[in-house]
Amino acid sequence: MSPVLTVDLARVALTRFAVREFAPEPDGDDVWTSGERLVGFAATQLVPSWTARTPPGSWIEVALRARSASGDLTKWYVMGRWSEHGEPRTSVPGQGDADGDVAVDTYVARRPVTAYEVRVTRHGAGARVTGLGVMASALPPRPPEPVPVAPGPAVELAVPRHSQYAHAGHHPRFDGGGANWCGPASLAMVLAFWGRGPSAAELAWVGDGDPAPAVDHAAAGTYDASYQGTGNWPFCVAYAGRYGLSGFVTRLRSATELEGFVRAGIPVVTSQSFKAAELPGAGYSTNGHLLVVTGFTAEGDVVVNDPAAPSDAEVRRVYPRAAFERVWLRSSGSGGIASIIHPPEYPLPLCTDGNW
Repeated sequence: MSPVLTVDLARVALTRFAVREFAPEPDGDDVWTSGERLVGFAATQLVPSWTARTPPGSWIEVALRARSASGDLTKWYVMGRWSEHGEPRTSVPGQGDADGDVAVDTYVARRPVTAYEVRVTRHGAGARVTGLGVMASALPPRPPEPVPVAPGPAVELAVPRHSQYAHAGHHPRFDGGGANWCGPASLAMVLAFWGRGPSAAELAWVGDGDPAPAVDHAAAGTYDASYQGTGNWPFCVAYAGRYGLSGFVTRLRSATELEGFVRAGIPVVTSQSFKAAELPGAGYSTNGHLLVVTGFTAEGDVVVNDPAAPSDAEVRRVYPRAAFERVWLRSSGSGGIASIIHPPEYPLPLCTDGNW
């Protein structure tokens, strides 16, 4: 079930860094800088992701700068300020210039880039970075056509199921639950699969009668004060890091790569946008939606936990492989973006193309 794709695919390069020695700055903060990293192609987007522990009163800032194909170096763009306790937990708008701009969690290059540096500034005492990655990518003009697959053994991971709509109207200060909480519901499902997540004491503030307090907690723990939403990709990875998990954001190039993770025992959070008719069985349209890929049928179709279902009992869905791949990979949607979250000791499938 691993066909060779011969059409144009996204170009993706993921680099993961070990953040160790911070250099003290005159203002008292500590800074670590990667040095310049070559991408290997002309990239149009950069997305960092990280995990960190930040005791109360401490936080980190992650920034990028890039070198264009003409050799010019951009300014530093702030890609996020993060504290697991909030204050600050925010993206930074209004940074655009002739070189590019930051769209919440993504550096979008107006001039393609061939290299970049990443910088982490540590504010306050005790903050430590446990994981850092940067995904550079360039999407093809059109997504690859779906490739037929031969029947094979079915696989399905036992991922707990949470409907985002069970939280309609919850905690308006965190974007109000319901239609806006696909990210927290997906994140809570993945953490529960790995047996991780907030303790009972951490959930006490949620209130009695909540059907899945971990979803509310994930919303509070990923809420971006500037974006005013819970869908910031690196913030979702960073939240998982609070509970000892590793993670990164990347782009996968096909359902075949996606299937490799599931067969290795790793559920994957994906993002897609579509009209109802484009994804048979969904029954809704969306401009952007997160769900968890949990399995594949013997025919190769995609088994998901889709939090857009009206109840937990209806969260499990099976979507046709070709239709799912099309709406997920196309550049007018997410271009195959995915969040990989796993225990640090758990092995990833073999990678041959540099995107994980």
